Amino acid sequence: MSVNEQIPDYGLEEMVVVTAPAQLRALADPLRTTLLDLLHERAATVTEMAQAVDRPKSTVAYHVNLLLDAGLLQVVRTRRVRAIDERYYGRVARTIYIGALTRPEDKQIVAAINGLAQAAAESGPAHAADDLRCTLAHARIPREEVRNFWAQVQELARRFAQIPRAGDQVYGFVAGLYPTDAPVLPEADG
Repeated sequence: MSVNEQIPDYGLEEMVVVTAPAQLRALADPLRTTLLDLLHERAATVTEMAQAVDRPKSTVAYHVNLLLDAGLLQVVRTRRVRAIDERYYGRVARTIYIGALTRPEDKQIVAAINGLAQAAAESGPAHAADDLRCTLAHARIPREEVRNFWAQVQELARRFAQIPRAGDQVYGFVAGLYPTDAPVLPEADG
């Protein structure tokens, strides 16, 4: 991939760990997470983002400012347009990871940020059109293997986000890893 094809078209950290209450509240709003998702592709102005989400510029500007204040967005470049500096915004990191939380109210906010629930809602039409690709697997594995496997999933998600943009359809990619009460076989006899 050449420098001109870098996705997104600006520099950013690989990962930021979010623990501050203001950051968690910023991530809890669906419009703000949509804006962050848009900026995975390239930097954008408030006008471009407002057009993409079909919302007024003032609404998008409000949410962009909240993300800026929370340290999740940054101005990555400016352009002079008729005596006004137009700002292009970008994410601060490719992956936003929610770190260890201690306050009960923060844990409640994080519980509301459920990418799997959003993916389930978004995937309904694809399921109805028989255009949904999905897999579910259960495995009884040690905790250290969970960490290793999740690192591989995050790399896969990063690669998905780096695929050069083309076509008319946006695809979603979701992965979840969670403990369950799925049944297990008893230990095998000798």
